[in-house]
Amino acid sequence: MLRLLSLSAALLAAAATAAPKEVASMTLTSPAFSANGSIPSRHTCDGDDVSPALQWSGVPSGTKSLALVVADPDAPDPKAPKMTWVHWVLYDVSPDTKGLPEGGTLPSGAREGNNDWGKTGWRGPCPPVGRHRYVHTLYALDTVLPDLAHPTRAKLLKAMEGHVLGTAELIGTYQHP
Repeated sequence: MLRLLSLSAALLAAAATAAPKEVASMTLTSPAFSANGSIPSRHTCDGDDVSPALQWSGVPSGTKSLALVVADPDAPDPKAPKMTWVHWVLYDVSPDTKGLPEGGTLPSGAREGNNDWGKTGWRGPCPPVGRHRYVHTLYALDTVLPDLAHPTRAKLLKAMEGHVLGTAELIGTYQHP
């Protein structure tokens, strides 16, 4: 678990955000797929393209809001990745929330940012080639962010600088059948 937290902290720093203010034991899981497991086609462009249910626990004390980013670091080709493709951006999720249901019905007060299709909402895996990883990162923040007017991942990460109390990560994979 400590190794996972160290990896989360390193990824967070690489994303140009401030290091967590405390080490938190947050966990992020999905009943739809296991950590590093295959994401069912129902949640992809080959299926109904609905977001998977997500569940979390261990939110640190002092958390005022949560943010979630789902991104594919293997785009366009896992053998030669050139960019990170963003599938979902959420923020201002209440820290009392314990998860999101399948289909992404958002809790009251939650806001969405733009994915890399330039739209709000979930867009599921649809890799052009090979098996890609889809990194779901949950951030615990010490503030409620203002309305950022559908921010991109980069704009959200910038707004979160200095406010991250902890992170949790869940990775799923997908390849077209």
